[in-house]
Amino acid sequence: MEPVHVKRRQRGIAVLIASFVLIIGAVIYIAMRVLSNSGGEVDGNDYEGEGNGTVELVQIPEGSSISQLGPELEERDIVKSDAAFQTAAASNSDAGNIQPGFYRLQRQMSASSAVEALLDAENRVDMLEVQGGSTLMDINVLGGDVRYGVYSLIEGVTCNDGECVNKADLENTAATVDPAELGAPEWALEEIRARGDDPKRIEGLIAPGQYVLDPNMSAQEILTDLITRSTSMYNETGIVDRAAAIGITPYELLTSASLVEREAPAGEFDKVARVILNRLDAPMRLEFDSTVNYGLEDVELATTDEDRGNVTPWNTYAMDGLPETPIASPSEDAIKAMENPADGEWLFFVTIDDQGTTVFTNTFEEHLEQVDRAIDSGILDTQRQ
Repeated sequence: MEPVHVKRRQRGIAVLIASFVLIIGAVIYIAMRVLSNSGGEVDGNDYEGEGNGTVELVQIPEGSSISQLGPELEERDIVKSDAAFQTAAASNSDAGNIQPGFYRLQRQMSASSAVEALLDAENRVDMLEVQGGSTLMDINVLGGDVRYGVYSLIEGVTCNDGECVNKADLENTAATVDPAELGAPEWALEEIRARGDDPKRIEGLIAPGQYVLDPNMSAQEILTDLITRSTSMYNETGIVDRAAAIGITPYELLTSASLVEREAPAGEFDKVARVILNRLDAPMRLEFDSTVNYGLEDVELATTDEDRGNVTPWNTYAMDGLPETPIASPSEDAIKAMENPADGEWLFFVTIDDQGTTVFTNTFEEHLEQVDRAIDSGILDTQRQ
């Protein structure tokens, strides 16, 4: 009979040999997988590299997380599998910092590359930012500056591989598509339609804010999206009741707030609102230079006698009451100023220096004294020839 210690030694050698066989087999298997890769696959679950050059636009909706994007990325062949993407997202400590918006990715990216690309601000399509006081059309300031309007801003943020939503298409859409189709509020439809085919007729209906736009949308789809969202925002703030409380219509509230936005220096919205209400109550014409400039191709702080004499739908030197439309997008602060104007009997105001110092007065004589100060400071000098 063979000794026990011999049997144990033979069994140990067999286990050792089996282990070597398994290790060698695993190495061969991995090598075969790597050598047989095609199309950038690392294994059946993932691609390798940063993509094949075919750009895809991907949206992270507001309120969603990066992990919710996995199934869509797999379906669109941006990543090989949702499982690989979930693993890569879970392994990246910054994945929870993803911002909503549209991102440029590529097809057949490794899952980790896709996560990194979504966290890279360079891949993010710019958001549309509409500030209080923004206008639809560009404003050419004498001296060479241009303040780009909302139509130009939309064109800029929708450019994708050289293709943009054209500013001219946006203007044509605004001028020709019925405002109800664009999502305009019922309380503004009559006034908008009365402006005929003017591309400015939807002024003030795109509320200030930041917007994520889908660059693949048409001009009409983008304007409908923006105006519909703005209408909801205005209505959710109770604008109908707010306007009724001060004895005007919601559209008049937007219009008067837009004047505050364009006329008032920071911190004095409520004073300009009081001047508007005092003049309307008097009654006397508003005579705001901002309403003169709104109808001009080139603008500056000073306006000429000829400019002020032009009869336009907005020039409050040449018409009674408010302009026919807003002259800018009014902020919530400007709207609140119309609801809560400062106490005062002011009928006049003028900016007297380039620091923005504005003086409010009750009488025309007092006003003329302040105008002389403004002239002396050079702020009312004109560049017109």
